[in-house]
Amino acid sequence: MVSPTQNLTLLTPPSNDQLIESARKTLSTQAQALQSLSSRVGIEFSTAVNLILAGQGRTIICGMGKSGLIGKKMAATLASTGTPSFFLHPGEAFHGDLGMVQANDILILISYSGETEELIRLLPSLQNFGNTCIAMVGNTASTLAKNCQCVLDIGVDREVCPNNLAPTTSTTMTTAMGDALAVALMESRNFQPQDFARFHPGGSLGRKLLTRVKDLMHKDNLPICSPTTPLTDAITLMTQGRMGVVLIKQDQQVVGIFTDGDLRRAMLSSGASMMSQTMSELMTKNPKTINENTLIVNAEEQMLRDKITLLVVTDDAQDVVGVLEIYDR
Repeated sequence: MVSPTQNLTLLTPPSNDQLIESARKTLSTQAQALQSLSSRVGIEFSTAVNLILAGQGRTIICGMGKSGLIGKKMAATLASTGTPSFFLHPGEAFHGDLGMVQANDILILISYSGETEELIRLLPSLQNFGNTCIAMVGNTASTLAKNCQCVLDIGVDREVCPNNLAPTTSTTMTTAMGDALAVALMESRNFQPQDFARFHPGGSLGRKLLTRVKDLMHKDNLPICSPTTPLTDAITLMTQGRMGVVLIKQDQQVVGIFTDGDLRRAMLSSGASMMSQTMSELMTKNPKTINENTLIVNAEEQMLRDKITLLVVTDDAQDVVGVLEIYDR
């Protein structure tokens, strides 16, 4: 069997310049369409956001074909940014999945033409359930638009497709409008990075925003000595601790640290004479500390700001409980 694409004839292989120009034209056209869409955003958008904010249920996204694919992305974005949401396939909904819909759910129905049969067939049931519906359409005079409480216009003058057929510019507008809703809802709810991390615990950002200093710090067999400890003994402790640092304590308080960097600097400035010195003469006094309950992302910010690679970790009683290095993540 011959694939339909095998019947397409490549008349003249395009040059690199032609391909680059095609991409630039497409992106420029999309950018212009987005700018036009931005200028048309009005009270309907704020109405849609307020309907979702006031809703006591979930926000359900429904669409067919390309609109459905974008709807899945939209539902995922909303769900991960504080708006309980899921995608409902209109065909499956008509054959039983309407049982997933509750009366207090908000539905966003996506159809560029506003006449998608599978969506139109759902309208009587949704009206019977009492659901609030938001239409995302390119035709504000369409059947879908006329039967929804709120209409978001995503219309474009034409598709960037050379035949003005393949959904291209219109799908970009749909995606962008979905993102605009998600961002407005995040801002309205004061959705913070910590909230984002709660829904993304498996990602690198989630780990950074949920992990605390005490989860990553070195806390066993800390290399500790006194101010009177000779340098030779301190070097032995540093080697055994394998952290490149020695903590100097006096009267149960850390009064200084001595790092491998301090050792190198002392060798350059004092040479062999340093071997007779004690920690009180060589240590860095009043080292930077951080509480064990601090988020690791804040600890990293402090290290970068102070241009250091190590922090002494304390508990709420200011007792030393560990050491954190910048690569402990």
